[in-house]
Amino acid sequence: MNQIFISRNFKSSSNKDKWKIVGKISLYLFGVGFLSVVGIFLYFAKDLPSANSVDAKLIAQSTKIYDRSGEHLLYDVHGEEKRTVIPFAQIPDNVKYATIALEDQEFYSHFGVNPKAILRSAFKDIIKGGAAQGGSTITQQFIKKSLLSDEKTFTRKIKEVILAIELEQKYSKDEILAMYLNQIPYGSSAYGIEAAAQTFFSKSAKDLNLAEAVLLASLPNAPTYYSPFGSHRDALVGRKNSALRKMADLGYITQEQADEAKGVDIFAAITPKQDNIQAPHFVMYVKEYLEQKYGEQAVEQGGLKVYTTLDWDKQKAAEKAVVEGAEKNKAQNASNAALVAMDPKTGQILAMVGSK
Repeated sequence: MNQIFISRNFKSSSNKDKWKIVGKISLYLFGVGFLSVVGIFLYFAKDLPSANSVDAKLIAQSTKIYDRSGEHLLYDVHGEEKRTVIPFAQIPDNVKYATIALEDQEFYSHFGVNPKAILRSAFKDIIKGGAAQGGSTITQQFIKKSLLSDEKTFTRKIKEVILAIELEQKYSKDEILAMYLNQIPYGSSAYGIEAAAQTFFSKSAKDLNLAEAVLLASLPNAPTYYSPFGSHRDALVGRKNSALRKMADLGYITQEQADEAKGVDIFAAITPKQDNIQAPHFVMYVKEYLEQKYGEQAVEQGGLKVYTTLDWDKQKAAEKAVVEGAEKNKAQNASNAALVAMDPKTGQILAMVGSK
């Protein structure tokens, strides 16, 4: 009995030693892993732009030229990016909900990155043998568009993660979502939700209905591929319906609302807004003056609101008079006419027609 007892005691002691060794090895590996992660982050963080630089970054916005009343938009001047920034409160809830449902369902609960999504994406990329793709939160997507490049590498991904975490320390979730929705491309030179609403539906974002809002939220993932004017309309409808289903599952809308929006002929509602110039000779005169005074970049990207001296009613009357006058002058072999109306007391230009 004594011998058996001693043997069992020896085995128990041996097992304890083994577990101590395993524990020490595990602790060592954890420490090495932790220090490696910290080292990697510090290595890439030293050359990164600060997340604070999003404040200083120039966000290109269109310049709008109005008549004297401010009720008639004469021209929307823009460069490569047509954009009008609007506050978070003016962005429809359905645009926010659809974007979150499609791009980042845990947006309001994560800290800038979603580890589960990253691991899931990394596993898929390893299986496929490609570079790091997908798994990006809305915060990461905003960082990539505003501060980094579109290169698909692990290096860029690490930088993106670091900056996303930093950005979430500086801004609220609503502020980040507002910046994202005001800056991302929707296609056809439209950047930001307001420009997208004007471009595709000829209305302000605040006036979008559910089907319209969800359609626009479906575009940024691949603006060219999903363009309503392109050849992949079926894919766009599929993405729109997927967004509606997810919104219903998440409780943002009812199933009845989702079904009703799915039944809407959304392409019949698309009324693309043309960038027509009203009073073109006057507008070009004003634009040239602005560029000389403030520079071309300020005019095309500065988001200026320019209220001119032009009287809309007098401009319409002047255009009619020029057309009628040119018609009458055909008998004298005159094929054109022009007119400028000014206020004799102030010298303000009230109407300008450079040709019929």
